[in-house]
Order: sequence, then C-alpha cells, then structure tokens
Amino acid sequence: MLAIIGGSGMAQLSCLEISRREVIRTPYGEPSGPLTFGKINAHDIVFLARHGPGHTIPPHSVNYRANLWALNSIKPTRVVAVAAVGGIREDLKPGMMVVPDQIIDYTYSRKFTYFDDMKQSVTHIDFTHPYNQITRRQLLEAAQQANENIIDGGVYAATQGPRLETAAEINRLERDGADMVGMTGMPEAALARELELKYATIAVVANYAAGRGTNKQSIPLKEIFAVLDSAMVSVRNVLQHMVNYNGD
Repeated sequence: MLAIIGGSGMAQLSCLEISRREVIRTPYGEPSGPLTFGKINAHDIVFLARHGPGHTIPPHSVNYRANLWALNSIKPTRVVAVAAVGGIREDLKPGMMVVPDQIIDYTYSRKFTYFDDMKQSVTHIDFTHPYNQITRRQLLEAAQQANENIIDGGVYAATQGPRLETAAEINRLERDGADMVGMTGMPEAALARELELKYATIAVVANYAAGRGTNKQSIPLKEIFAVLDSAMVSVRNVLQHMVNYNGD
C-alpha cells in the first residue's frame, strides 16, 4: 500500500476514492488527523494531511513522530511526502516539482527521534542519503509516464517556521549548498528512516525564496496558494502513475 503525506496545498487527495477513515492511537500522541484509506486506479492508498484536515497545524507543531508511527502501523510499501518549498536555486521557479536527494536540518526544539528512551541502548541510523533511492527513482519514472516535468535532485533546507526566512538567511542557506527551503522536511525524513520506511519527497516550488527572483523586496503570500492550487494538478497526475509501483 502506498502512503501519501499531503502538505500545504494538499489537505485532501481529490483523486482518491475514499473507503474509510481511521483514527490511529500512538505512544507519541495524536497524529495530525485520521488516516484516509481508499483507491487510486484500483490500487490501495492511505493518505494523511500533515497539517490536519483543515490545514490548522503549523510546521513546528506537527506531531511528526505520531504521524510516521501511525503510517508505519499499516506497513506501507512506500511513503511519498508532498511538501511546498521556496526556490533558492535560479532554475527552481514557482510551480515546478523537484525530487530532492539531500537535506540540511535547521529546525530546533522538535521531537526528532524515537530513540530517546534512557532505558534502551544508544541507537544511530545511517542518514548519508536521507531519501529512499528506489522510491525516488519511481517518482521520477512516474513523472515521465505522466508527461510532467520534474527535476531530479536538490538540497532541501528545513527551517523552523512558521515565518518565512529573511533574505540574509536565504543567502546563508545558499552558501551552505541548499537549493530549496521548506519547513516540514525534518524531522519527518529522519523518523521515516528510523522506522525503515521507504520514504521520498515531491517538493513543489510555491514561490521564489526571500530576495530571489521576483521576490527581492517581499513575498506575496496570496500568490503562493494560487501557485500551489495549480501545481497540485501535476502532483496528483504523478501520484496516479506512482500507484503502479504499489507492490500490492
């Protein structure tokens, strides 16, 4: 079963034929909302809105541990996370899709691991390549089959939010090697790795990052959601082809 985590612009999955919703209890509290089960092109799918059904949970308040634990409880074959980002690299323009291959974590004070019980031995995970390589490849192939343009690779900078960054902060992120900036990439990716979930991200460029492109003076927030509404059509198209790799 393919699991999909919807981000900003995707509080629900309109192409999903819903069969049921289920509230999952976890040792880490409540997930962002119930898991929504259904089918896309006759394939079983589960969907979770990262920010809640009404997009009411800000990035720094998402219960990432509960979300990933709940998804892991149903043993998905793959997990695809959809995330909105700001484009730092010059060619990452609003409306484009990217499958990042690396991430830099600038978040703080978030519950970022399952391995914080003093009663268990210290546990480390290999995070050299933070996204599952097979799932990434399948997303790229699904985009090709869907005739959708998508960029292969890029460094995702995960910032704390909920505010957007200053132009100076974006300059710093660029010097650090970041190509895009978002607020939900971590600790989600690391928690998925701890649970051995086959996790990858579709990043949707919602706007130029601060000080970039047409946003040198300010970022028109109203335009972000208009861009996301349009881009999510392409994302859904990719996901409808991604289900062919469901493994069921």
